[in-house]
Amino acid sequence: MLSLVLGAGLLVALTLPLAGLRTGLPGDDALPRELPTVQTLHRLTGAFPSQGPTAQVVVTAPAASAGAARTALADLAGERGAGEGGAPVTSSSDGRTHVVTVPLDSGVDSGPEADRAVAALRERVGPAVAERVPDAEVSVGGGVATGSDLARWMVDRLPWVVGFVLALTFAVVAVAFRSPLLALVTVLLNTLSCAAALGVVAGVFQGTWAQDLLGFTSTGTVVAYLPVLMFVVLFGLSMDYHVLVVSSVREEFAAGSAPARAVRVGVARSAGVVTSAAAVMVAVFALFGTLSDPGLKQLGVGLAVAVLLDATVVRALVLPAALRAMGRRAGGRPVRQVVPAQGGEAVRGEAVGA
Repeated sequence: MLSLVLGAGLLVALTLPLAGLRTGLPGDDALPRELPTVQTLHRLTGAFPSQGPTAQVVVTAPAASAGAARTALADLAGERGAGEGGAPVTSSSDGRTHVVTVPLDSGVDSGPEADRAVAALRERVGPAVAERVPDAEVSVGGGVATGSDLARWMVDRLPWVVGFVLALTFAVVAVAFRSPLLALVTVLLNTLSCAAALGVVAGVFQGTWAQDLLGFTSTGTVVAYLPVLMFVVLFGLSMDYHVLVVSSVREEFAAGSAPARAVRVGVARSAGVVTSAAAVMVAVFALFGTLSDPGLKQLGVGLAVAVLLDATVVRALVLPAALRAMGRRAGGRPVRQVVPAQGGEAVRGEAVGA
């Protein structure tokens, strides 16, 4: 029981940084600043603000309002310092759609600062254009706005992905092992393991304390697709380990071993395979952590930490302690079977853990 409390406590502690999780799609500002190309880009942005983070403002209005729409966008570009005379306004051939590119009030093209800049522009430009152009529809797009919207969309869809995977996992384990309690423990442990790994990623990459150690520039965010990708990949990997360990323990139950011995022998029997596979995967995933691309770096560190936690804390401490606490309920529901008896008669018996 002490192993269960300590192991679960450690995993819960590692999930705490998830309370402040922020996501975004990395831009050029997320690359290491010592790269010559990044240094050149920063100098170019400083000399020509319009070459920095920008957004496209699109106005759709009746053709009769084309002049007013073009004037409103040209004034907007001039106000935002798009260069002398403002940025050119591009119009469609039917005179109904007009586009202008304007600088954003952000020094970076991703992260919370960029998100706030996009939101502020949308709050301002909509009413400003609507006052001057009747029946106008105003949209703000571009690379920075797209990244901000996509990051938010991924976060909004994450609960659906998590819920589907958890429900499917519970159903499959409950049917395969004939134990709803074991299925519940499986879902809880795997979810806790994935959450702990993602918490480590958030704690490392949203701060600046590990920048020099891992060679990255923190933008204060985690790559938007990482939570979904890590959860799906890690849940699959965790199930491999889980099924292997639980199957070994169930074999001992079926042989008539007491719960304590069944867990001890089953875990020991599968330990070699679990440890060897985990060592290979940790080494491979850690290599991704040496790359400059922020997405691959975060993915590599996250997967390496997750596999390490899963193979040590979860499979060596928490899972065995949980199985031992469950007793023979960890072996699943007994299956009644017909056992031939002496004299040709048949008697019904139970194969425990079959």
